[in-house]
Amino acid sequence: MEYLLNGVPIELQIIKKNNKNLYMRFANVNTLIITCNKWVTLTEIKKILSNNEKQLLKMQSQKKREQEQNNYFYYLGIPYEFCFDKVTTKPYFDENKIMAKDEKVLAKFYQAECVRIFQNEIDRIIPYFPNIPRFTLKIRNMKTRWGVNNRGNNTITLNSELLKKELDLLDYVIIHELCHFYEANHSPAFWRHVEEYYPKYKEARKRLRG
Repeated sequence: MEYLLNGVPIELQIIKKNNKNLYMRFANVNTLIITCNKWVTLTEIKKILSNNEKQLLKMQSQKKREQEQNNYFYYLGIPYEFCFDKVTTKPYFDENKIMAKDEKVLAKFYQAECVRIFQNEIDRIIPYFPNIPRFTLKIRNMKTRWGVNNRGNNTITLNSELLKKELDLLDYVIIHELCHFYEANHSPAFWRHVEEYYPKYKEARKRLRG
């Protein structure tokens, strides 16, 4: 089924279930999937879409960015084209390309680089933070957070997606989480600590959201 979003046609796929709420998501830039109760009519669905057009355009724009990112290997803010070669034993950068044997080898390289670079940056920054406890670094992919400081077990977890960002943004997240050893919440006192170490933290937050 075709639907005009801001005057541009997209494919509309409707999935009827027994759930109480209506959910919307873009499978790709040109396909919107609606999951709703089986009693919801097409007229009601179109009215909901019309009332939420601004939000749908934001979702579509986000999906477009995701698709563009998936076409490149982002490393410290720079996009590289994938180039798979069966004779390449170890991934390496060649101008605007990343050379690797296959996707599995590239994924292992990415994980190893997360550990190496994240730990290097922590080791460089931590001397400026007196009186903080020894902590364990964990790295994993997180959907909604760039970092987490668990003061209960002295663990800092960093989002592996940070390797795709510029190095100064990684440094901001590290500083942010280290400051939580001084202030547990996001109080004015906490942000004063962050600003002391990273004066342009507001700009960094906007760049991470973007």
